[in-house]
Formats: sequence, C-alpha cells, structure tokens
Amino acid sequence: MFLEVIKAEYIKEYQIKLWFNDGEKRMVDLKKSLKGKIFKPLKDINFFKNFTIKFNTIEWKNGADFAPEYLYKISK
Repeated sequence: MFLEVIKAEYIKEYQIKLWFNDGEKRMVDLKKSLKGKIFKPLKDINFFKNFTIKFNTIEWKNGADFAPEYLYKISK
C-alpha cells in the first residue's frame, strides 16, 4: 500500500495529528526533525502552523515537507 497523509491538524508546539490512508490516526512531534536550511523557517511556530496537505503529505509554503513514511515511523 502506498502510504498517504489524508488529514492533518495542528495541536501545539511542533505537534501535528495525522490521519493516514491505512486508517491509522497518529501524533507526530517534529521539533527534533527541523534540521537543515529548508526547515529553518518552520522553527517559527506561526510559520509551522500553516501547512497544507499536498500530494500525499504535509507541506509548508517554502516547499518543506516530510515523506509520509517518515511521519508514520516517528509518530505514536
């Protein structure tokens, strides 16, 4: 099965609730994953909160995104 994020909701700080196409609903904390130049703007909480679902994952206005498989792996 091709894993996809079908819904996402900002919770608090760097935490996002994710719904996957396999029926799983999980919580991910991305605070420790914001490394590298593309993720620097996401350290600003106001910027971080403003993501959309594009294709099969969450994405921010600067083009930053995470593979749905990575989000699934690090989520609880």
